[in-house]
Amino acid sequence: MADALVGGAFLSASLQVLFNRMASQEVLDFIRGKKLKKRLVKKLKPMLMSVKAVLDDAEYKQITNQNVKDWVAELKDAVYDAEDLLEEIAAEALRSRLGQTTSKKLSCLISSLNPFNSGMDLKLKDILGRLESLVNQKDILGLEEHCKGKKAFQNSPATSLVDESGVYGRDDEKEATMKLLHPENPTKNQIDVIPIVGMGGVGKTTLAQLIYNDKRVEEWFDLKAWVCFSDEFDAVRVTKTILEEITSSCDGSQNLNQLQLKLKEKPLGKKFLFVLDDVWNKKYVDWEELRRPFTSGAQNSKIIVTTRSESVASIVRTVPTYHLDILSDDDRWKLFAKHAFVDGSPSMHPDLKVIGEAIAQRCKGLPLVAKALGGLLRCKDADEWNEILHSDLWEKLEEEGTTIPPSLRLSYYFLPSHLKRCFAYCSIFPKDYEFKKEELILLWMAEGLLQISKKDGNAEGDKCFKDLAFRNGFFPKMIKNMGHSLMLKNVTVIS
Repeated sequence: MADALVGGAFLSASLQVLFNRMASQEVLDFIRGKKLKKRLVKKLKPMLMSVKAVLDDAEYKQITNQNVKDWVAELKDAVYDAEDLLEEIAAEALRSRLGQTTSKKLSCLISSLNPFNSGMDLKLKDILGRLESLVNQKDILGLEEHCKGKKAFQNSPATSLVDESGVYGRDDEKEATMKLLHPENPTKNQIDVIPIVGMGGVGKTTLAQLIYNDKRVEEWFDLKAWVCFSDEFDAVRVTKTILEEITSSCDGSQNLNQLQLKLKEKPLGKKFLFVLDDVWNKKYVDWEELRRPFTSGAQNSKIIVTTRSESVASIVRTVPTYHLDILSDDDRWKLFAKHAFVDGSPSMHPDLKVIGEAIAQRCKGLPLVAKALGGLLRCKDADEWNEILHSDLWEKLEEEGTTIPPSLRLSYYFLPSHLKRCFAYCSIFPKDYEFKKEELILLWMAEGLLQISKKDGNAEGDKCFKDLAFRNGFFPKMIKNMGHSLMLKNVTVIS
């Protein structure tokens, strides 16, 4: 499943690069110079736009539909061939400029050796024919335009309920956050917004659940509400959910203005705690619109926001971001053992303990991974445990249908197109390869993965590197160890 979804997302990035190259000066000059039939080049862009419009839906439907999966594979081949063609056009532009500055004899020699003069129109016609066939098939396959297929990437909304007996190694983190909520630690802010940031699967939601259900919260706050955002921002839904949480009643209104007026009235003069879980939206204007009704609450009301994005945290926070780290080796093993052994005790299964400890090491400190792996191996014998230990762990997880890949894959899915290509390029490095930021930026530039201008120099590359670092799913660990294993699995599949 991961190869289909992430590979499809990379195809979207390739299409965007194609559009950029078609608008480049080299291609435009060749069209004006009529070195390539103008009508053919003009036909290429709308063809690509037609397939791009349904690509999001295709990425989703190919999970269960083999015909759609084959369609995406054919599209990928055609797009890569189109990319090669535009590379040849750029190379020919360079030859032409070279020909203008060389002797007539040398220019004729270059022209005679030039493969561009033989068959470029035929190559373009072939690509257009394949794209046209794919466009005709999209209706037969039921592919819809501008459909994000979000259900394929969206986890089930998390509720505020938590089984505290199944949580390990978060006592210190909980108490550190509770101090920020304590009435004896007031700030000058009307509302304190506390972002909890960490990579997917590290336990941000679990930490928020522990805090939300702590008895001290009942003593410190008059009202509390829990809302899971996930990847889709809907101001009406979020406002309505908060309103229903604090009134314990349902409101059927779809009018945002009326909902916000009611929400502003309810916490009037009261101290509240709201938890906004799994926030992805990075639009400051949306956040400002959402928070307007909250200002009626009492001084030092609190909002906890869990997110994987440093960008989201920088937009919403009024106090420093709390960064949630991975689990210790001991806590990781305890969590794995709880789900792997029926009685929760590894001492009753000495033949599995050593294997299990080795497997737990592969969880990279992520509670979600430890929990899913433990559940996968529950009630299975030593042979199957060894098979997991010595096989491609992540492919096995995919086959068993666990929730890990959708959870962490979102971090990649929401990357902008140019960052997806830079991310995918890193799959050429061996697992423990260490490199400098400047080195990687130069390699990105050499491969044409960045739009660099002489004026900006390396600024664009530096920005891309920082943007990836802020995603919390790959680069913070990649600098020394090339990322945690699941993200490495994804990046290798992309290429």
